[in-house]
Amino acid sequence: MNTPSAVRWHDGKLELLDQRKLPAVVTYLEIKDLRGGWEAINTMAVRGAPAIGIAAGYTLVVAMAGEDPNLEAEPQQFLARLDQHAHYLASARPTAVNLSWAVRRICERAKRSPTLRAIRDEAQIIHEEDRAICRAIGDYGRRLIEPGNGVLTHCNAGALAASELGTATAPMYLNHQQGMSFRVYVDETRPLLQGARLTAWELSEAGMDVTLICDNMAATLMAEGKIDLVIVGTDRVTRNGDVVNKIGTLNLAILCAHYDIPFYVACPSSSYDPETEFGHEVVIEERDPSEVLGENAARVAVRNPAFDVTPANLVTAIITDRGIAQPPLAAALERLLMENST
Repeated sequence: MNTPSAVRWHDGKLELLDQRKLPAVVTYLEIKDLRGGWEAINTMAVRGAPAIGIAAGYTLVVAMAGEDPNLEAEPQQFLARLDQHAHYLASARPTAVNLSWAVRRICERAKRSPTLRAIRDEAQIIHEEDRAICRAIGDYGRRLIEPGNGVLTHCNAGALAASELGTATAPMYLNHQQGMSFRVYVDETRPLLQGARLTAWELSEAGMDVTLICDNMAATLMAEGKIDLVIVGTDRVTRNGDVVNKIGTLNLAILCAHYDIPFYVACPSSSYDPETEFGHEVVIEERDPSEVLGENAARVAVRNPAFDVTPANLVTAIITDRGIAQPPLAAALERLLMENST
């Protein structure tokens, strides 16, 4: 793969690919403190639920490494300071569950061993686990794509959003590596153009047959019979199977239902949220109006939610790293992701 890593960790140094500048410029931000990690997540220098979780874990390591070395001699003070950092970092983006999941894992590990080495080890485990998760999603999902298919994806759930193969794109990467011929249609994904800037770029760099489309072209392509299936990622799947993903995902699910096209969601186990029953309970991040207002736009009131909620009844299946969940999704997800958890 030619795609640069979203998160790099080496010898205690954390670097995050600045995805705001892609594809024109490939540059990394060195995260030297907690505030730097918070800003990178909040401003979407690093984005994609798995990548955010990985970055958050390492950011906590960097933050604690900057504390007084004698703090480890006082376990309760170490834990209190870590908890303070974790609470602040989790506020960077409220919707993607991987962020809170990762900082919670770091804190739980610290309770068992309140040392810098222990939380560093846990952050690295989270990173390695994500590589395995992405490959497992690819292995399960690749059978859904057949030679000659037209596959539509939205936003970026690719290698830039995770550790390696991505989630929604993992089946595409694996089939492409095996020589399968198929075409990928990529929604531009307004207002920040993650599809146009990121997904189209990384898949074309991998040598895939990629066609970029405007967000409002999906229905036309479906009507023309050019779309055989849709695969999207997710920032959170609630207990009942509702899918919280980039704004515009719901549009595609409704269109798929109308045209009888399979609508699949790639969900790593880290993005499953059994503590939240329904999608409408999730806090949806509302971003700055400036992302929508271009130079020529009228200066009016703006809505800019980063995500929408796709009801479980519009989802054909959810591809996880532990198998494919078929409806009824609530029972299938519980069986795959809770009963099989270690």
